[in-house]
Amino acid sequence: MKKKTETKRYKTPFLKTVKKHWMLLLMLSPALIYVILFNYIPMTGIVLAFKKYQYAGGIYGSPWNGLSNFKALLISGKLGQVTRNTLLYNIAFIFLGVVCEMGSAILLNELMNKYFKKIAQSFMFLPYFISWVVAGAIMYNIFNYERGVFNHILTWLGMNPFDLYNTPGAWPPVLIFLKLWKGTGYGSVVYLAAITGLDQEMFEAAAIDGANAWQRIRYLTIPSLKPTMMIMVLLAIGNIFRGDFGLFYQTVKSSALLQPMTDIIDTYVFRLLIDTGDIGVSAAAGLYQSILCLITITLCNKLVKRVNPDYALY
Repeated sequence: MKKKTETKRYKTPFLKTVKKHWMLLLMLSPALIYVILFNYIPMTGIVLAFKKYQYAGGIYGSPWNGLSNFKALLISGKLGQVTRNTLLYNIAFIFLGVVCEMGSAILLNELMNKYFKKIAQSFMFLPYFISWVVAGAIMYNIFNYERGVFNHILTWLGMNPFDLYNTPGAWPPVLIFLKLWKGTGYGSVVYLAAITGLDQEMFEAAAIDGANAWQRIRYLTIPSLKPTMMIMVLLAIGNIFRGDFGLFYQTVKSSALLQPMTDIIDTYVFRLLIDTGDIGVSAAAGLYQSILCLITITLCNKLVKRVNPDYALY
């Protein structure tokens, strides 16, 4: 009986389904139109990676040049460096971000004073609304070698000033800190919502059985947040070869001395376009970045699906 019902359902004409659910489809249409206009139609510009762009011919009228744009990327000698930097920074952002976001959500949930809880959450969320332009200007005024507040304090204490903008090795921890400072409050909202949706009876039962706050967090809260954590990590891995352009450009600026430690694919592509004006090579770099992201998320999703299919994205 069940098979007959399923067969009948799958054979329902498409137009009949549209007529039946037209209101839901109408509500969906703005999002669908947005995705088509800004995500799918621009994908046709991928052809620029295989063309020598000419303004007279435009995207589709410019002559083909095969893999010449990709050869130019390889010859530049910087592709491996920026790929490595992008990957390593994003690995740090993802895993340290998960720890900070989940930890801050758990701590906020454990706060008993609701007024202090709201104030703390607001202060954590505030950096998300500060643009990287403003954050970069604040950093420059704090760490400027000649006029920075930090170096004035060091000089007042009898210590030598520290030139951050001429010390490449100091930037990885600085950039990781800035990313966590700006994104932890926003990212913790998802985990806080997941904690709020947990069955509170199991926490009450654990408390009655004598479990303290740490034991409830360790054996109940963290395991219950595992599905949410896996989904968030997989979504982040999908962009593991895409850097935060605002963070790396507005805080580091265009310092050639710092580029070996701070240059990522996004800033490299931007400089290629601004300095050389070669749209074809820039498009090839963007396509290279997208292919790396696709391969990474596909492999990670297959691995997760093999271990536990419930945590896979698709």
